[in-house]
Amino acid sequence: MQPSFLFITCHDLGRHLGCYGIRSVHTPTLDRLAGEGVRFARSFCTSPGCSPSRAALATGRYPHSNGVLGLAHAHFGWDLSPGEQHVAALLSRAGYHTALFGLQHVTYDVERLGFRTLHPARPGDAVAANLQAFVQSWGARPEPFYFEVNFFEPHRPFDFGAVGPDESQGVQVPGYLPEGPGTRSELALMQGAIRKVDECVARMEAALRDAGLLERTIVVFTADHGIAFPRAKGTLYDPGLEIALLARGPGIRGRRVLEPLVSNVDLLPTVLGLAGVNVPGNVQGHTVAPLLRVEPGYTARTAVYAEKTFHNEYDPLRCIRTSAHKLIARFEASNPVEVPADIMRGASYPEMLERTLSPRGTNFELYDLVADPWEQQNLEGQPETAELQRELTYRLAEWMRETGDPLLRGPVASPFYHRTLNALQHGTGRA
Repeated sequence: MQPSFLFITCHDLGRHLGCYGIRSVHTPTLDRLAGEGVRFARSFCTSPGCSPSRAALATGRYPHSNGVLGLAHAHFGWDLSPGEQHVAALLSRAGYHTALFGLQHVTYDVERLGFRTLHPARPGDAVAANLQAFVQSWGARPEPFYFEVNFFEPHRPFDFGAVGPDESQGVQVPGYLPEGPGTRSELALMQGAIRKVDECVARMEAALRDAGLLERTIVVFTADHGIAFPRAKGTLYDPGLEIALLARGPGIRGRRVLEPLVSNVDLLPTVLGLAGVNVPGNVQGHTVAPLLRVEPGYTARTAVYAEKTFHNEYDPLRCIRTSAHKLIARFEASNPVEVPADIMRGASYPEMLERTLSPRGTNFELYDLVADPWEQQNLEGQPETAELQRELTYRLAEWMRETGDPLLRGPVASPFYHRTLNALQHGTGRA
């Protein structure tokens, strides 16, 4: 029998959960999911921006390959390239009932994604209520389902759905952030939003359990990218790329912490593999289904790759991350860290101005992640790391070539640019 899926993602969560060592956040449901199932200790996204990362997650292809090199909403206007296949479409064709609960941040045209039913309400409580009602109406339908749940929480300003701060277990400040009052107050707000997510996941699991569906359901929980704080979201440093990845269900050998490097581009082929569905030949991720099942056939990654092209502005970056080192390649000169607009409006940003506004000065950044886990000491250009830098530069360039990265052909123009150019060329005066 094919398993069903409850596939849950969060905005801007990173790994800010109790099961990842954050003692001050209240996440008993997700911690239990991690304890009963598997927790990936070193899971990373392909991009520190919402739409590019979610598009990679849903297609198994890197953002520069699937067309979503920036945000999909408002004037940004990025979208999946023609012919790109979302996981919902692939599973629908394989006989799954596919339903979307909450947001999607990949395209303006949600109908093209392949979901059979849409439940677009965004606040966490409404998302949980809609899924509960849908499960109660499911009855004895025999087909497997893929329920994708995308929480807006804990996106800034952290009070979505009238959620309040949570300091019931204190506030734990990550090592790359200052211990100032602005940072602590914002972390407390984020903790309140994460607590709400945890409560909603508990309600959804209870609904499936009450309907007799949970035992046949694989539950996956992840995030799109790192937390929305300076030097995290929007950057290729580990706090911008690290994501929670938890899974439990039929066919998965649980009560394990898995150490291999995993990219979120690997999740689509993994879901298809667990479902027994053929993986399209253009998928760039690598399935971890054999690792989950403890079967032969799994080859561990030696590196993960990530990219940023656009967020608020053009900021083209590429990186390779191994178990011990990271090389970041910069393609434009600007401030050392491009800070997303929502973070700039927050109380923690002024406390990090000196670290975010100093000149960059170098085309590359090289870090020893064992000796310097917060990536503070750039080793680029040092004689003792010259051979390492050459090796990582070669591997990064090879990945860009193999995946057809448009940066190899020159600067990338945005949809906004193309709209303006079209208006000029046609003399309309309107984009």
